[in-house]
Amino acid sequence: MRAALLQLTVSDDPVANLAETLAMVRQSAAGGAGFVLTPEVTNCISTSRAHQEAVLHLQDDDPTLAALQAEARVLGIWLLIGSLALKTGDADGRFANRSFLISPEGQIAAWYDKIHMFDVQVSETESYRESAGYRPGGHASIVDAGFAKIGLSICYDVRFPYLYRALAQAGAQILTVPAAFSPVTGAAHWEVLLRARAIETGCFVLAPAQTGTHTAQTGKPRKTYGHSLAIAPWGEVLADAGTEPGVTFVDLDMSAVQEARARVPALTHDRNFDGP
Repeated sequence: MRAALLQLTVSDDPVANLAETLAMVRQSAAGGAGFVLTPEVTNCISTSRAHQEAVLHLQDDDPTLAALQAEARVLGIWLLIGSLALKTGDADGRFANRSFLISPEGQIAAWYDKIHMFDVQVSETESYRESAGYRPGGHASIVDAGFAKIGLSICYDVRFPYLYRALAQAGAQILTVPAAFSPVTGAAHWEVLLRARAIETGCFVLAPAQTGTHTAQTGKPRKTYGHSLAIAPWGEVLADAGTEPGVTFVDLDMSAVQEARARVPALTHDRNFDGP
């Protein structure tokens, strides 16, 4: 299976972002990809809650989701929409950060709401409180896409190994980690975390990322790290997209999953223990 990782620099304009995303999805399919992946918050990056409230939609009304479902059907591809920021109708006004796997028939084969919220102080001048604007999810998601079983996650989830172990022990062969990593944490931790999750689980890890400076009509512009990565089950970096927007192709030999797990069958070596 040929996969394509889209690296985007989206703004806070969902209409413009959709046009750019569709162009890259078509480029990916033209390049032979049967599995195309977009980054976290493909539709909109904004630090303004008021702006998000004005431009975002409920899932059933979201034009980005509808357009990408239609495009997957036309192209006959599996499409991971890394995530969309969506209204939920919750009384507190918080949004969902929701990933979708779209089938070649244009149907939602699986969805996943980001479980772990990025509430951190990464430097003296840079802090995030994702839980103020987004509600956390409460269930893991895995789906059989025919060519592989795929486990879904989003960005900050990558720091919580138990999620990926659970997905792998449930049968996942590919783990998706769409992201909008900060430059500070990206430079320090991004590649190491992704390689660790691949090595621990014997899975391919595919991590399409946002990159660069994200322009904003309102609110403060945000910066992201880039470096979309594809990691093999043995931990090798198969592809690194650098910092420019674009499409990165990688060919997946699914037999590598079984080979890695046969060499180090750690998924079968769980032990119960007391304490601490």
